[in-house]
Amino acid sequence: MNIDVIEILSWLFLTYGILVSSSYLFSAIYSFLEIKDYKRKYNLKDELSLLQSSNLPSISILAPAYNEEANIVANVRSLLTVDYPSYEIVIINDGSKDGTLQQLIDYFDLVVDDSIYYNFLPTKNIKKVYKSTHRSFKSLKVIDKENGGKADALNTGINVSSHNIVCCIDVDCILEHDALLKLIKPFLNNTKKVIASGGVIRIANSCTIEDGRIIEVKLPDTFIARAQILEYFRAFLMGRMAWSRIDGLLLISGAFGMFDKQTVIEAGGYNTKTVGEDMELLVRMRRMMRAKKIPYTVGFVPDPLCWTEVPQSWNILYRQRNRWTRGTAETLWLHKRMLFNPRYKVLGILSTPYWFFFEWLAPIIEFLGLLFFAYLMLMGEIDWLFAISFFFVAYLFAVLFSVTSLFFEEYSFQQYKKPKYMFKLLMTAFAEPIYYHPFVMWAAIRGNIDLFTGKKSWGEMSRVGLGNKAAVKK
Repeated sequence: MNIDVIEILSWLFLTYGILVSSSYLFSAIYSFLEIKDYKRKYNLKDELSLLQSSNLPSISILAPAYNEEANIVANVRSLLTVDYPSYEIVIINDGSKDGTLQQLIDYFDLVVDDSIYYNFLPTKNIKKVYKSTHRSFKSLKVIDKENGGKADALNTGINVSSHNIVCCIDVDCILEHDALLKLIKPFLNNTKKVIASGGVIRIANSCTIEDGRIIEVKLPDTFIARAQILEYFRAFLMGRMAWSRIDGLLLISGAFGMFDKQTVIEAGGYNTKTVGEDMELLVRMRRMMRAKKIPYTVGFVPDPLCWTEVPQSWNILYRQRNRWTRGTAETLWLHKRMLFNPRYKVLGILSTPYWFFFEWLAPIIEFLGLLFFAYLMLMGEIDWLFAISFFFVAYLFAVLFSVTSLFFEEYSFQQYKKPKYMFKLLMTAFAEPIYYHPFVMWAAIRGNIDLFTGKKSWGEMSRVGLGNKAAVKK
Protein backbone atom coordinates (compact mmCIF):
# COMPACT_ATOMS: atom_id res chain seq x y z
CA MET A 1 0.00 0.00 0.00
CA ASN A 2 1.27 3.46 -0.92
CA ILE A 3 2.72 5.51 1.97
CA ASP A 4 0.45 8.45 1.11
CA VAL A 5 -2.63 6.19 1.18
CA ILE A 6 -1.60 4.80 4.57
CA GLU A 7 -1.20 8.32 5.95
CA ILE A 8 -4.56 9.45 4.57
CA LEU A 9 -6.36 6.43 6.03
CA SER A 10 -4.62 6.92 9.37
CA TRP A 11 -5.79 10.53 9.54
CA LEU A 12 -9.32 9.54 8.53
CA PHE A 13 -9.58 6.96 11.31
CA LEU A 14 -8.11 9.43 13.81
CA THR A 15 -10.53 12.18 12.73
CA TYR A 16 -13.48 9.83 13.06
CA GLY A 17 -12.39 8.87 16.58
CA ILE A 18 -12.13 12.53 17.58
CA LEU A 19 -15.61 13.25 16.18
CA VAL A 20 -17.11 10.31 18.09
CA SER A 21 -15.41 11.39 21.31
CA SER A 22 -16.58 14.99 20.82
CA SER A 23 -20.18 13.86 20.29
CA TYR A 24 -20.02 11.90 23.55
CA LEU A 25 -18.63 14.92 25.36
CA PHE A 26 -21.39 17.22 24.14
CA SER A 27 -24.08 14.64 24.98
CA ALA A 28 -22.70 14.38 28.52
CA ILE A 29 -22.89 18.16 28.97
CA TYR A 30 -26.43 18.43 27.62
CA SER A 31 -27.58 15.44 29.67
CA PHE A 32 -26.18 16.91 32.86
CA LEU A 33 -28.09 20.15 32.22
CA GLU A 34 -31.28 18.18 31.56
CA ILE A 35 -30.92 16.15 34.77
CA LYS A 36 -30.22 19.31 36.73
CA ASP A 37 -33.34 21.02 35.35
CA TYR A 38 -35.50 17.97 36.02
CA LYS A 39 -34.32 17.64 39.63
CA ARG A 40 -35.10 21.31 40.16
CA LYS A 41 -38.59 21.09 38.67
CA TYR A 42 -39.67 17.72 40.08
CA ASN A 43 -42.25 18.02 42.83
CA LEU A 44 -43.85 15.05 44.61
CA LYS A 45 -46.90 17.17 45.48
CA ASP A 46 -47.61 17.68 41.78
CA GLU A 47 -47.64 13.92 41.32
CA LEU A 48 -50.07 13.43 44.21
CA SER A 49 -52.39 16.08 42.84
CA LEU A 50 -52.29 14.41 39.43
CA LEU A 51 -53.32 11.11 40.99
CA GLN A 52 -56.36 12.78 42.53
CA SER A 53 -57.30 14.61 39.34
CA SER A 54 -60.31 13.56 37.29
CA ASN A 55 -59.11 15.47 34.23
CA LEU A 56 -56.21 13.24 33.27
CA PRO A 57 -56.58 11.57 29.86
CA SER A 58 -57.46 7.87 29.96
CA ILE A 59 -54.73 5.48 28.80
CA SER A 60 -54.78 2.11 27.05
CA ILE A 61 -51.83 -0.11 28.01
CA LEU A 62 -51.00 -2.46 25.13
CA ALA A 63 -48.94 -5.56 25.93
CA PRO A 64 -48.23 -8.24 23.29
CA ALA A 65 -47.72 -11.75 24.68
CA TYR A 66 -46.26 -14.80 22.96
CA ASN A 67 -45.72 -18.05 24.88
CA GLU A 68 -45.76 -16.33 28.29
CA GLU A 69 -47.62 -19.09 30.13
CA ALA A 70 -45.23 -19.20 33.10
CA ASN A 71 -45.46 -15.52 34.06
CA ILE A 72 -48.48 -14.02 32.29
CA VAL A 73 -50.83 -13.95 35.30
CA ALA A 74 -48.25 -12.32 37.58
CA ASN A 75 -47.37 -9.79 34.88
CA VAL A 76 -50.98 -8.78 34.32
CA ARG A 77 -51.60 -8.55 38.07
CA SER A 78 -48.65 -6.19 38.28
CA LEU A 79 -50.10 -3.96 35.55
CA LEU A 80 -53.45 -3.86 37.36
CA THR A 81 -51.83 -2.21 40.40
CA VAL A 82 -50.39 0.82 38.57
CA ASP A 83 -51.38 4.15 40.17
CA TYR A 84 -53.49 6.04 37.63
CA PRO A 85 -57.10 7.27 37.73
CA SER A 86 -58.34 5.82 34.44
CA TYR A 87 -56.71 3.17 32.28
CA GLU A 88 -57.37 -0.15 30.56
CA ILE A 89 -55.05 -3.07 29.92
CA VAL A 90 -55.13 -4.77 26.53
CA ILE A 91 -53.20 -8.05 26.40
CA ILE A 92 -52.64 -9.28 22.84
CA ASN A 93 -52.09 -13.04 22.70
CA ASP A 94 -50.14 -13.25 19.44
CA GLY A 95 -50.86 -16.86 18.51
CA SER A 96 -49.15 -18.40 21.52
CA LYS A 97 -48.54 -22.15 21.26
CA ASP A 98 -48.58 -22.77 25.01
CA GLY A 99 -51.21 -22.16 27.68
CA THR A 100 -50.90 -18.36 27.82
CA LEU A 101 -54.51 -17.73 26.79
CA GLN A 102 -55.98 -20.43 29.03
CA GLN A 103 -54.08 -19.09 32.04
CA LEU A 104 -55.65 -15.68 31.43
CA ILE A 105 -59.14 -17.11 30.91
CA ASP A 106 -59.02 -19.20 34.07
CA TYR A 107 -57.49 -16.68 36.45
CA PHE A 108 -59.29 -13.51 35.34
CA ASP A 109 -62.71 -15.12 34.63
CA LEU A 110 -62.70 -14.09 30.97
CA VAL A 111 -65.70 -14.36 28.66
CA VAL A 112 -66.07 -13.47 24.98
CA ASP A 113 -66.70 -9.78 24.28
CA ASP A 114 -68.97 -9.25 21.25
CA SER A 115 -68.25 -5.52 20.91
CA ILE A 116 -67.49 -4.23 17.43
CA TYR A 117 -64.01 -2.83 16.78
CA TYR A 118 -62.74 -0.80 13.85
CA ASN A 119 -59.78 -1.94 11.78
CA PHE A 120 -57.93 1.37 11.58
CA LEU A 121 -54.77 -0.57 10.82
CA PRO A 122 -54.47 -3.80 8.78
CA THR A 123 -53.59 -6.80 10.97
CA LYS A 124 -53.76 -10.57 11.15
CA ASN A 125 -57.19 -12.01 11.97
CA ILE A 126 -58.58 -11.65 15.47
CA LYS A 127 -60.01 -14.92 16.76
CA LYS A 128 -61.77 -13.57 19.83
CA VAL A 129 -61.74 -10.65 22.23
CA TYR A 130 -62.30 -11.35 25.93
CA LYS A 131 -63.32 -9.30 28.94
CA SER A 132 -63.47 -10.21 32.61
CA THR A 133 -66.66 -10.90 34.53
CA HIS A 134 -64.83 -10.06 37.75
CA ARG A 135 -65.39 -6.52 38.96
CA SER A 136 -61.77 -6.14 40.08
CA PHE A 137 -60.57 -6.82 36.54
CA LYS A 138 -63.07 -4.72 34.60
CA SER A 139 -60.27 -2.73 32.97
CA LEU A 140 -58.76 -5.86 31.37
CA LYS A 141 -59.21 -6.93 27.74
CA VAL A 142 -57.53 -9.91 26.12
CA ILE A 143 -57.22 -10.33 22.35
CA ASP A 144 -56.58 -13.76 20.87
CA LYS A 145 -55.22 -13.44 17.33
CA GLU A 146 -53.22 -15.21 14.66
CA ASN A 147 -49.46 -14.90 15.03
CA GLY A 148 -48.08 -11.87 13.22
CA GLY A 149 -45.19 -10.63 15.34
CA LYS A 150 -44.87 -7.80 17.84
CA ALA A 151 -45.63 -4.96 15.42
CA ASP A 152 -48.80 -6.65 14.16
CA ALA A 153 -49.89 -7.39 17.73
CA LEU A 154 -49.49 -3.75 18.74
CA ASN A 155 -51.45 -2.61 15.68
CA THR A 156 -54.23 -4.99 16.73
CA GLY A 157 -54.15 -3.54 20.25
CA ILE A 158 -54.44 -0.02 18.82
CA ASN A 159 -57.53 -1.07 16.84
CA VAL A 160 -59.24 -2.56 19.91
CA SER A 161 -58.12 0.05 22.46
CA SER A 162 -60.71 2.50 23.82
CA HIS A 163 -58.63 5.55 24.69
CA ASN A 164 -56.78 8.28 22.80
CA ILE A 165 -53.43 7.69 24.53
CA VAL A 166 -51.79 4.28 24.13
CA CYS A 167 -48.90 2.99 26.19
CA CYS A 168 -47.00 0.17 24.47
CA ILE A 169 -44.98 -2.12 26.72
CA ASP A 170 -43.38 -5.55 26.85
CA VAL A 171 -45.66 -7.77 28.91
CA ASP A 172 -42.81 -9.01 31.11
CA CYS A 173 -41.65 -5.51 32.07
CA ILE A 174 -42.20 -4.19 35.58
CA LEU A 175 -43.56 -0.66 35.82
CA GLU A 176 -42.95 1.68 38.73
CA HIS A 177 -46.23 2.38 40.52
CA ASP A 178 -46.20 6.01 39.31
CA ALA A 179 -44.89 5.30 35.80
CA LEU A 180 -48.05 6.41 33.97
CA LEU A 181 -48.38 9.56 36.07
CA LYS A 182 -44.87 10.61 35.12
CA LEU A 183 -45.00 9.56 31.49
CA ILE A 184 -48.25 11.45 30.85
CA LYS A 185 -46.76 14.75 32.07
CA PRO A 186 -45.31 15.79 28.67
CA PHE A 187 -48.83 15.51 27.21
CA LEU A 188 -50.22 17.97 29.74
CA ASN A 189 -50.18 21.77 29.35
CA ASN A 190 -47.75 21.69 26.44
CA THR A 191 -47.91 24.49 23.89
CA LYS A 192 -47.11 21.99 21.12
CA LYS A 193 -48.87 18.75 20.26
CA VAL A 194 -47.09 15.88 22.00
CA ILE A 195 -47.04 12.79 19.79
CA ALA A 196 -45.04 10.48 22.06
CA SER A 197 -43.08 10.27 25.29
CA GLY A 198 -40.60 7.81 26.76
CA GLY A 199 -38.71 7.23 29.96
CA VAL A 200 -35.65 5.56 31.41
CA ILE A 201 -35.46 1.76 31.28
CA ARG A 202 -33.59 -0.07 34.02
CA ILE A 203 -32.33 -3.64 34.35
CA ALA A 204 -34.19 -5.96 36.73
CA ASN A 205 -31.90 -9.01 36.56
CA SER A 206 -31.20 -10.34 40.08
CA CYS A 207 -33.53 -7.80 41.73
CA THR A 208 -35.91 -9.02 44.42
CA ILE A 209 -39.43 -9.05 42.95
CA GLU A 210 -42.69 -9.76 44.76
CA ASP A 211 -46.19 -9.48 43.29
CA GLY A 212 -44.86 -7.69 40.24
CA ARG A 213 -42.97 -5.04 42.23
CA ILE A 214 -39.26 -4.35 42.66
CA ILE A 215 -38.75 -4.87 46.41
CA GLU A 216 -34.96 -4.52 46.42
CA VAL A 217 -32.64 -3.35 43.66
CA LYS A 218 -29.65 -5.68 43.38
CA LEU A 219 -26.71 -5.75 41.04
CA PRO A 220 -26.73 -8.73 38.62
CA ASP A 221 -24.37 -11.58 39.39
CA THR A 222 -23.10 -11.91 35.82
CA PHE A 223 -20.56 -9.69 34.06
CA ILE A 224 -22.65 -9.63 30.88
CA ALA A 225 -25.66 -8.14 32.70
CA ARG A 226 -23.51 -5.59 34.58
CA ALA A 227 -21.97 -4.45 31.30
CA GLN A 228 -25.47 -3.87 29.95
CA ILE A 229 -26.28 -1.74 33.01
CA LEU A 230 -23.44 0.57 32.00
CA GLU A 231 -24.77 0.57 28.43
CA TYR A 232 -28.23 1.58 29.64
CA PHE A 233 -26.74 4.34 31.81
CA ARG A 234 -24.88 5.70 28.79
CA ALA A 235 -27.85 5.30 26.44
CA PHE A 236 -30.50 6.88 28.67
CA LEU A 237 -28.70 9.16 31.14
CA MET A 238 -26.12 10.45 28.65
CA GLY A 239 -27.79 9.86 25.29
CA ARG A 240 -31.52 10.21 25.05
CA MET A 241 -31.66 12.91 27.69
CA ALA A 242 -29.31 15.04 25.58
CA TRP A 243 -31.37 14.46 22.43
CA SER A 244 -34.53 15.23 24.37
CA ARG A 245 -33.12 18.61 25.40
CA ILE A 246 -32.78 19.66 21.75
CA ASP A 247 -35.96 17.79 20.68
CA GLY A 248 -33.99 15.41 18.49
CA LEU A 249 -35.12 12.00 19.78
CA LEU A 250 -35.44 9.32 17.10
CA LEU A 251 -36.11 6.39 19.40
CA ILE A 252 -38.40 5.57 22.29
CA SER A 253 -37.77 2.15 23.77
CA GLY A 254 -40.19 -0.52 22.62
CA ALA A 255 -40.26 -1.79 26.20
CA PHE A 256 -42.20 1.27 27.40
CA GLY A 257 -43.47 4.20 25.37
CA MET A 258 -46.59 6.38 25.24
CA PHE A 259 -48.17 7.64 22.02
CA ASP A 260 -51.01 9.79 20.72
CA LYS A 261 -53.19 7.11 19.11
CA GLN A 262 -54.62 9.26 16.34
CA THR A 263 -51.13 10.29 15.21
CA VAL A 264 -50.02 6.65 15.20
CA ILE A 265 -53.02 5.68 13.06
CA GLU A 266 -52.48 8.57 10.64
CA ALA A 267 -48.84 7.51 10.28
CA GLY A 268 -49.91 3.94 9.42
CA GLY A 269 -49.13 2.17 12.70
CA TYR A 270 -46.19 -0.10 13.35
CA ASN A 271 -44.27 -1.37 10.32
CA THR A 272 -44.49 -5.16 10.27
CA LYS A 273 -41.71 -5.50 7.69
CA THR A 274 -38.87 -4.22 9.89
CA VAL A 275 -37.30 -5.67 13.03
CA GLY A 276 -36.82 -2.15 14.43
CA GLU A 277 -40.50 -1.22 14.54
CA ASP A 278 -40.23 1.05 17.61
CA MET A 279 -37.62 3.38 16.09
CA GLU A 280 -39.17 3.34 12.62
CA LEU A 281 -42.62 4.35 13.91
CA LEU A 282 -41.34 7.38 15.81
CA VAL A 283 -39.24 8.57 12.87
CA ARG A 284 -42.24 8.17 10.52
CA MET A 285 -44.52 10.05 12.94
CA ARG A 286 -42.06 12.91 13.24
CA ARG A 287 -41.58 13.03 9.49
CA MET A 288 -45.37 13.13 8.96
CA MET A 289 -45.86 15.94 11.47
CA ARG A 290 -43.13 17.95 9.79
CA ALA A 291 -44.74 17.41 6.37
CA LYS A 292 -48.06 18.65 7.76
CA LYS A 293 -46.29 21.68 9.28
CA ILE A 294 -47.92 21.03 12.65
CA PRO A 295 -45.88 22.19 15.68
CA TYR A 296 -45.16 19.13 17.80
CA THR A 297 -42.71 17.63 20.23
CA VAL A 298 -41.61 14.29 21.72
CA GLY A 299 -41.34 14.08 25.50
CA PHE A 300 -38.82 12.24 27.61
CA VAL A 301 -38.98 11.63 31.36
CA PRO A 302 -35.54 11.05 32.95
CA ASP A 303 -36.99 8.95 35.78
CA PRO A 304 -36.54 5.15 35.99
CA LEU A 305 -40.08 4.13 35.01
CA CYS A 306 -39.73 0.58 33.75
CA TRP A 307 -37.60 -2.45 34.63
CA THR A 308 -36.79 -5.16 32.14
CA GLU A 309 -34.76 -8.33 31.85
CA VAL A 310 -31.65 -8.23 29.66
CA PRO A 311 -29.87 -11.20 28.05
CA GLN A 312 -27.67 -13.19 30.39
CA SER A 313 -26.12 -15.46 27.78
CA TRP A 314 -23.78 -14.46 24.96
CA ASN A 315 -25.93 -16.23 22.37
CA ILE A 316 -29.09 -14.31 23.26
CA LEU A 317 -27.15 -11.03 23.47
CA TYR A 318 -25.71 -11.71 20.02
CA ARG A 319 -29.19 -12.19 18.54
CA GLN A 320 -30.48 -9.04 20.21
CA ARG A 321 -27.65 -6.79 19.00
CA ASN A 322 -27.78 -8.36 15.56
CA ARG A 323 -31.46 -7.45 15.38
CA TRP A 324 -30.90 -3.93 16.74
CA THR A 325 -28.34 -3.30 14.01
CA ARG A 326 -30.67 -4.51 11.28
CA GLY A 327 -33.52 -2.42 12.68
CA THR A 328 -31.39 0.74 12.76
CA ALA A 329 -30.15 0.23 9.22
CA GLU A 330 -33.67 -0.46 7.90
CA THR A 331 -35.05 2.69 9.53
CA LEU A 332 -32.24 4.87 8.19
CA TRP A 333 -32.76 3.44 4.70
CA LEU A 334 -36.55 3.93 4.78
CA HIS A 335 -36.08 7.56 5.85
CA LYS A 336 -32.85 8.35 3.97
CA ARG A 337 -34.34 11.59 2.62
CA MET A 338 -34.05 13.07 6.10
CA LEU A 339 -30.24 12.77 6.12
CA PHE A 340 -28.68 16.27 6.07
CA ASN A 341 -32.05 17.68 4.98
CA PRO A 342 -32.54 21.14 6.57
CA ARG A 343 -36.29 20.78 6.01
CA TYR A 344 -36.34 18.51 9.09
CA LYS A 345 -34.28 20.95 11.20
CA VAL A 346 -32.59 19.19 14.16
CA LEU A 347 -33.69 15.77 12.92
CA GLY A 348 -32.17 16.28 9.48
CA ILE A 349 -29.05 18.22 10.45
CA LEU A 350 -28.07 16.41 13.66
CA SER A 351 -30.17 13.36 14.63
CA THR A 352 -30.16 11.26 11.45
CA PRO A 353 -26.49 12.05 10.61
CA TYR A 354 -25.52 11.04 14.16
CA TRP A 355 -27.39 7.73 13.89
CA PHE A 356 -25.92 7.12 10.45
CA PHE A 357 -22.28 7.86 11.24
CA PHE A 358 -21.97 7.12 14.97
CA GLU A 359 -24.54 4.36 15.53
CA TRP A 360 -24.88 2.36 12.33
CA LEU A 361 -21.44 2.96 10.77
CA ALA A 362 -19.47 2.97 14.05
CA PRO A 363 -18.93 -0.83 14.35
CA ILE A 364 -18.16 -1.08 10.63
CA ILE A 365 -15.54 1.67 10.78
CA GLU A 366 -14.10 0.25 13.99
CA PHE A 367 -13.82 -3.20 12.41
CA LEU A 368 -12.17 -1.76 9.30
CA GLY A 369 -9.77 0.14 11.56
CA LEU A 370 -8.74 -3.10 13.25
CA LEU A 371 -8.17 -4.74 9.86
CA PHE A 372 -6.11 -1.71 8.78
CA PHE A 373 -4.02 -1.95 11.94
CA ALA A 374 -3.47 -5.68 11.37
CA TYR A 375 -2.31 -4.94 7.80
CA LEU A 376 0.13 -2.27 8.98
CA MET A 377 1.46 -4.64 11.62
CA LEU A 378 2.10 -7.34 9.01
CA MET A 379 3.82 -4.81 6.76
CA GLY A 380 5.99 -3.51 9.60
CA GLU A 381 4.55 0.00 9.26
CA ILE A 382 3.58 0.46 12.91
CA ASP A 383 4.97 3.24 15.07
CA TRP A 384 4.53 1.28 18.28
CA LEU A 385 4.97 4.21 20.64
CA PHE A 386 2.22 6.13 18.87
CA ALA A 387 -0.01 3.03 18.53
CA ILE A 388 0.24 2.07 22.20
CA SER A 389 -0.37 5.68 23.27
CA PHE A 390 -3.42 5.91 20.97
CA PHE A 391 -4.99 2.68 22.23
CA PHE A 392 -4.27 3.67 25.84
CA VAL A 393 -6.01 7.04 25.36
CA ALA A 394 -8.97 5.41 23.58
CA TYR A 395 -9.30 2.84 26.36
CA LEU A 396 -9.17 5.48 29.10
CA PHE A 397 -11.76 7.60 27.30
CA ALA A 398 -14.14 4.61 27.09
CA VAL A 399 -13.66 3.93 30.80
CA LEU A 400 -14.09 7.61 31.67
CA PHE A 401 -17.33 7.78 29.71
CA SER A 402 -18.76 4.83 31.66
CA VAL A 403 -17.53 6.27 34.96
CA THR A 404 -19.21 9.57 34.10
CA SER A 405 -22.47 7.71 33.51
CA LEU A 406 -22.07 6.18 36.99
CA PHE A 407 -21.68 9.70 38.38
CA PHE A 408 -24.88 10.74 36.60
CA GLU A 409 -26.68 7.78 38.16
CA GLU A 410 -25.45 8.74 41.64
CA TYR A 411 -26.31 12.40 41.04
CA SER A 412 -29.81 11.62 39.82
CA PHE A 413 -31.63 8.50 40.97
CA GLN A 414 -29.20 6.42 43.08
CA GLN A 415 -30.78 3.03 42.41
CA TYR A 416 -27.65 1.11 43.41
CA LYS A 417 -27.24 2.33 46.97
CA LYS A 418 -24.69 -0.15 48.33
CA PRO A 419 -21.03 0.92 47.94
CA LYS A 420 -20.07 -2.61 46.85
CA TYR A 421 -22.47 -2.31 43.90
CA MET A 422 -20.83 0.87 42.66
CA PHE A 423 -17.40 -0.71 43.12
CA LYS A 424 -18.41 -3.71 41.00
CA LEU A 425 -19.80 -1.42 38.32
CA LEU A 426 -16.57 0.55 38.38
CA MET A 427 -14.58 -2.64 37.86
CA THR A 428 -16.96 -3.57 35.05
CA ALA A 429 -16.25 -0.22 33.41
CA PHE A 430 -12.54 -1.11 33.24
CA ALA A 431 -13.20 -4.60 31.85
CA GLU A 432 -16.02 -3.78 29.42
CA PRO A 433 -13.92 -2.23 26.58
CA ILE A 434 -11.74 -5.35 26.50
CA TYR A 435 -14.19 -8.23 26.99
CA TYR A 436 -17.67 -6.94 26.18
CA HIS A 437 -17.38 -4.25 23.52
CA PRO A 438 -15.58 -6.38 20.89
CA PHE A 439 -18.36 -8.97 21.12
CA VAL A 440 -21.09 -6.35 20.64
CA MET A 441 -19.14 -4.88 17.72
CA TRP A 442 -18.95 -8.31 16.05
CA ALA A 443 -22.68 -8.89 16.58
CA ALA A 444 -23.31 -5.58 14.80
CA ILE A 445 -21.02 -6.58 11.92
CA ARG A 446 -22.90 -9.85 11.53
CA GLY A 447 -26.16 -7.90 11.75
CA ASN A 448 -25.13 -5.88 8.71
CA ILE A 449 -24.13 -9.03 6.86
CA ASP A 450 -27.49 -10.64 7.69
CA LEU A 451 -29.27 -7.47 6.55
CA PHE A 452 -27.62 -7.48 3.14
CA THR A 453 -28.21 -11.22 2.73
CA GLY A 454 -31.93 -10.75 3.39
CA LYS A 455 -32.37 -12.13 6.92
CA LYS A 456 -35.63 -10.85 8.45
CA SER A 457 -36.22 -12.97 11.54
CA TRP A 458 -36.03 -11.74 15.13
CA GLY A 459 -34.15 -14.79 16.34
CA GLU A 460 -35.14 -16.65 19.50
CA MET A 461 -35.06 -14.33 22.54
CA SER A 462 -35.64 -16.74 25.43
CA ARG A 463 -35.36 -15.30 28.93
CA VAL A 464 -34.36 -16.67 32.30
CA GLY A 465 -37.35 -14.93 33.85
CA LEU A 466 -37.42 -12.15 36.42
CA GLY A 467 -37.10 -13.53 39.89
CA ASN A 468 -35.77 -16.83 38.54
CA LYS A 469 -32.52 -17.70 40.20
CA ALA A 470 -31.63 -20.50 37.82
CA ALA A 471 -28.03 -20.53 36.82
CA VAL A 472 -27.02 -18.89 33.57
CA LYS A 473 -23.87 -19.01 31.58
CA LYS A 474 -21.44 -16.29 32.42
